[in-house]
Amino acid sequence: MRTTHPQRPSASGSRRLGRIGAAALGTAALVLAGFGSAGSADAQASRVAKVTPHVSWTKACATPTKADVAACNAKRVTSGVTEYMSEKAYAKGVTPKAADASTPSGFGPTDLQAAYGLTSAAASNGSGETIAIVDAYNDPNAEADLATYRSYYGLSACTTANGCFKKVSQTGSTTSLPSSNTGWAEEISLDLDMASAICPNCNILLVEAKSATIANLGTAVNEAVTLGAKYVSNSYGASESSSDTTYDTSYFKHTGVAITVSSGDSGYGAEWPAASQYVTAVGGTALTKATSTTRGWTETVWKTSSTEGTGSGCSAYDPKPSWQTDTGCTKRTIADVSAVADPATGVAVYDSYGITAGWYTFGGTSASSPIIAGVYALAGTPSTSSYPAKFPYTAAGTSALNDVTSGNNGTCTTSYLCTATSGYDGPTGWGTPEGVAAFTG
Repeated sequence: MRTTHPQRPSASGSRRLGRIGAAALGTAALVLAGFGSAGSADAQASRVAKVTPHVSWTKACATPTKADVAACNAKRVTSGVTEYMSEKAYAKGVTPKAADASTPSGFGPTDLQAAYGLTSAAASNGSGETIAIVDAYNDPNAEADLATYRSYYGLSACTTANGCFKKVSQTGSTTSLPSSNTGWAEEISLDLDMASAICPNCNILLVEAKSATIANLGTAVNEAVTLGAKYVSNSYGASESSSDTTYDTSYFKHTGVAITVSSGDSGYGAEWPAASQYVTAVGGTALTKATSTTRGWTETVWKTSSTEGTGSGCSAYDPKPSWQTDTGCTKRTIADVSAVADPATGVAVYDSYGITAGWYTFGGTSASSPIIAGVYALAGTPSTSSYPAKFPYTAAGTSALNDVTSGNNGTCTTSYLCTATSGYDGPTGWGTPEGVAAFTG
């Protein structure tokens, strides 16, 4: 087990000087923009990074009106200045501008790989591995949009023709696909792009359920495993029900397969299938650059309001897996690990179906689930009889995970279920990846 951080470039003096120089050139512009009188150029640049418009976003998928129907957890930014844009402005010493669809306004593959200590693994690992993305309905532009994303960031082509990409229905058909849906198409674009960002050498299997019912999505999960995927990402959730333990056995009990599930976007409170004992429940963070730290990044619990933020909590129905030993919840506790999900610190996605074709920033735990699936893929094929949800628990408390210790996603009687703390907590689990060592076994 690795007990030291993988080597990272530290915040060098030349980089800091570069920012100071850029800030000095932009001081007059800052004054005109209303950021105060001329003074320390570095201080002015810092204020640019912090004085940003409110970021607004919208849900990609409608809230279900029926029981046993899931909603995707994707959030698309509609206005404001994201962390990525603010950081770019900081580096240039200029006033941040609102996004348009012509260029990315969220974190890309290089950023995400650097934030999670994956740069080396992403370059050398993943060949021959298949990440499955399970979503509802059809995105007719999925392959074309993925091609645009990968080309922009210099990733190798992943197409049907070269065998890297495959799209099927929940029955495995490549020709008889579900009806198209614009909201779920946004989710699909987000998932495909995040799998590519983290594991660019991996193959990608998109399995489209014919609707968002638990039965159809679960059938799609089984089809993904049947087709050979060892990593299956699920960026959706539904309210818990007494049927969940039956669904667990029917759809998610697959040894030797890393199944990741978004923990939800409604703040404190459990949802399923994140509550399944057989999956890795993935919480969400706000990710920002911090050049004063060795890591170069910092994270807190994602919370926008009392009703929006990463999900966590204590399941009402699902039993606690043997490797989970927290004492404040007698049943399954959510989450296990986490990754970036705050739309304000969101990720770049290219999408064109039912929307102006272009670049958008997305967040929600829909982003964090495929990110973690990608990390599992970089770590290598799980052992045949294993439940990979256990792997991060084996590495708990080591430098293989970045412990997230600040923020909360609401209020609760048992503090750690909704508030970040040293070690395990509900909103972020054991933390975020620092390399791949916590995801192998």
